[in-house]
Amino acid sequence: MSSIVAGWTYLDSQFEEELAKNPYSVKNWCNYIQTKKDQPPLSRYTLYERALSFLPRSYKLWHAYLQDRTTSLKGKTIRNRKYELLIETYERSLVYMNKMPRIWLDFCSLLAFLQRGTLTRKTFDRALQALPITQHRVIWERYIHWAKDFGVPQTAVRVFRRYLMFEPGYREDYIAYLEEIGQFQEAARQLSHCLNNEAFISPSGQTQHQMWMHLCDLCARHPNDVADAVNVEALIRTGITKFSDEVGRLWTALADYYVRKGQFEKARDVYEEALRSVPTVRDFTVIFDAYVKVEETIVTAKIRLLTEDEDLAATDDDKLSAAERQGEETEISMRLARIEYLLEQRPLLVNAVVLRQNLHNVHEWKKRARLFQQLGDEKKVQAAYAEAVAAIDPGRASGKLSTLYLARANLYEKHLAQPDLRTAEDIYRQAIQVPFKAVEELATVYCAFAEFLLRRERSAEALRLLQDASDPQHGQQQLSLQRRRAQAMAEGQGRSADDFVGSTVQDKVHRDTQLWALYLSLEERLGSVASCRAAYDRAMELKVLTVQMALNYACYLQKNEYFEDSFQVYERALALFDFPSAKPLHLAYIAAFTERYSGSKLERLRDLYEQALARDTLVGEDLVEFFVRYARAEEQFGLARHVSAIYDRAVRHAKIPEPQRLDLYKLYVRKVQQHFGVLKTRSVYDQALRLLQDDQVRELCLDYAETERRLGEIDRARAIYQYGSQFADPKRFASYWQKWRDFEAQHGSEETFRDLIKVQKSVALAFSGVSYFATDLLAAGATNQAAGAVNAVPASQGAASAMDRLAAEAEAQDGVGRKRGLDADEGDDAPEKKLPRTVVNREEIDI
Repeated sequence: MSSIVAGWTYLDSQFEEELAKNPYSVKNWCNYIQTKKDQPPLSRYTLYERALSFLPRSYKLWHAYLQDRTTSLKGKTIRNRKYELLIETYERSLVYMNKMPRIWLDFCSLLAFLQRGTLTRKTFDRALQALPITQHRVIWERYIHWAKDFGVPQTAVRVFRRYLMFEPGYREDYIAYLEEIGQFQEAARQLSHCLNNEAFISPSGQTQHQMWMHLCDLCARHPNDVADAVNVEALIRTGITKFSDEVGRLWTALADYYVRKGQFEKARDVYEEALRSVPTVRDFTVIFDAYVKVEETIVTAKIRLLTEDEDLAATDDDKLSAAERQGEETEISMRLARIEYLLEQRPLLVNAVVLRQNLHNVHEWKKRARLFQQLGDEKKVQAAYAEAVAAIDPGRASGKLSTLYLARANLYEKHLAQPDLRTAEDIYRQAIQVPFKAVEELATVYCAFAEFLLRRERSAEALRLLQDASDPQHGQQQLSLQRRRAQAMAEGQGRSADDFVGSTVQDKVHRDTQLWALYLSLEERLGSVASCRAAYDRAMELKVLTVQMALNYACYLQKNEYFEDSFQVYERALALFDFPSAKPLHLAYIAAFTERYSGSKLERLRDLYEQALARDTLVGEDLVEFFVRYARAEEQFGLARHVSAIYDRAVRHAKIPEPQRLDLYKLYVRKVQQHFGVLKTRSVYDQALRLLQDDQVRELCLDYAETERRLGEIDRARAIYQYGSQFADPKRFASYWQKWRDFEAQHGSEETFRDLIKVQKSVALAFSGVSYFATDLLAAGATNQAAGAVNAVPASQGAASAMDRLAAEAEAQDGVGRKRGLDADEGDDAPEKKLPRTVVNREEIDI
């Protein structure tokens, strides 16, 4: 004590005086200890002990004391005896601080660092016993971490089990640790517990589906470890029925489970069952690829073992006997054959999967039959068609069911080694009774049946079959139809005479055009004229007659020299159709009438053309065609003035398209010139210039001016050029101005050429505010070049150069005149303020 007192400083004396007065002040003790931070630890330890003797329940002093002692041992070996003193100090502190989790955690960390396993475990247990349950979480986190890192799985498993009693939701961490240490049986058991507990909620967010798949994969990968804990097959099969989107994966896991157990035959049975039951192609692909891979792996392993036995056997006793080797080779050959067969059967297996998805898929049934046919198995082909017909519901069929019946009948007729025509006929008769979804399908079956009878040279039966099908009043079926129609109409469920609730395709097939086309064709070839005419008339009454049928009927009557009757057929058919469908009828009618009577019945021929032109739906190019044909017939059999009147009607018709109107005018001009002379064309040209659009007027003016030039009317031609120039922008239509220049070069003078240049400038100024796209200018330039190359009027080189000089002189004089005009204005008595010059914007849009 004397030595300590001897080392005191003035500051120590002050602290001692204060502590003598109040030894229970934590602040004074802490400040006192802080002044000793640079001195040896023993002096601080002495102060800590003195302070704790007065304040044994001060957490601040105990925590600082323990941290000071721990820091002083940093870097020391764990065998240092001072650690024992530190452990004793922690034990003394816990006498008073047993409710402070921080002290417990630091103590446990120290013991874990010192690798005192048993003491650490007991200290964690003491901490859990001493602390309230609300503070157990912080202890358990450190406890679990230490147990996993300590390296004794049995201890960790027991700690985890105790932890799950406190926090059952963290069972997933326990499962992950069990998988990590290889205790798969316990992991499977814990996963099963999670799945069986409906109230279990995964902290990591895993769903029941994910945990189920995890359990299945765990069982499949470690079959020997989990066999006693879980019924693996029952588990996976339950998953197959429960999770439809993982069927392929689960089947593969079940097969893999048996493969890993060495039960290869059982695994093969599982694969075969899976291939016969999976509902989707995606799952089938997964299972099939896994199946093939397993078979290839087994074959590869057996071949490798057989090779190693040949190369590495040391003695004769180690080698396989000849019989054993022969057996191994036979097994390898069988397995290779099985793989090859499996690959050959893949298309059929895929087809079966698709049919399981939709049993009423007609296309897949036909594909199945074709696959069997490619394999050369006639019995399976017949069985496939029979199974398809029995399985497909006509009302739910996907695709045309009629094609399946026709393919089946065609098989028995043509593709068997011994054709069975009677069975084929029975199939056709069965097919015409099937309630297809569409009338067209039943009509196709009837037509195919009739063609079958024709190929068997049973024409009368084929004709009678089609007569019965096309006759709405046939047999007892019609009586049933009438009763059902009357009942439906009485109940207000009938929409029409042939379309009512409860009607079938057999009730409507007599109105199918395909059926009637074949029937009428057979009537023409096999029936009498009276029966054929009756059939065609009945088709007209039912309004199933097509344009082609009407043409065939008329041609049939003409061949039998019933000309007027054929003309009546045309009239009746024209009442059923409108343009553009009626166009072939009009043309055929006019052609037949012209061929029959030529020009002897001209008024009637005119009526035919007028009848066509009177239709409101006759427009566009068809209208132009009929006007031209009308004028040609009038020109051939009638009067020239009537031809002129027809063309005059045509060019004035409101429904004539504008591009065709110009062509009609050109044709009109040629006909007037041909029949009345060139002078009569002037009135046509004048009329055209009033009615045509600007672009067309420009083109027509060139023809008009050329006509006047040939007549020697130079002034009239020049006036026409000048009139058309107002529609020809010099930027786009340089060919127009070039033709006018060539005209002036041949027939004009300097004065007229100057007038041309002035007109060209004025027109260019008028078009200066118009903007064009670059593509328009390029197209116009190409048109001008082509027109210049084709239509250029030849002129002498001297005349052309003279015209160029005149143009240059005119431009120069025009520039000088403008300059003089400006100078004169400046010299006059002008006002002091000059008016601003108006700047012309060439890109301005005229609103």
